[in-house]
Amino acid sequence: MALLSVAGLRSYVRNSWRILLKEITAFGAVGLVSLVIDLGLYNLLAPHGWLKAKFVSTIVATTFAYFGNRYLSFSHRARTSIGRETSFFFGINIIVLVLSELVLALFAYPFNQRSDHLVMNMVNLLTIALGTVFRFWAYKRFVFLHPDRVHRREADLALELAE
Repeated sequence: MALLSVAGLRSYVRNSWRILLKEITAFGAVGLVSLVIDLGLYNLLAPHGWLKAKFVSTIVATTFAYFGNRYLSFSHRARTSIGRETSFFFGINIIVLVLSELVLALFAYPFNQRSDHLVMNMVNLLTIALGTVFRFWAYKRFVFLHPDRVHRREADLALELAE
């Protein structure tokens, strides 16, 4: 009996790591393309203002990332309604965007770094990096749910998400 539980535990850990590795790898690939979109548009639109450029670049990159994450990174996860998924996905990204805009505004105006492209790009990269860690956790927790969280009969999804 103990051998069965050890074998079962090994199988569970092996499968969990494979899934996590797939999620991280696909999330990274989608993120890399999104990063290129974000940085490209950010720098292309920078002459019109750093904050406007960040807003537009983030919206375009986030739209690409939604489809990439839905159909690649987290394709094996349970499907809830498209309205619920998109609301949570874009809600999380709006939170990250607002925080990024605040940090960029701090460097652009009070620190008067608007004319320093290197500083503004480094700050942008820092906000993207911090936002990425938060987004990966939040997508797994709130957007692309584990099938057990969706299909558990006694689970109330609203209560589950409020935890």
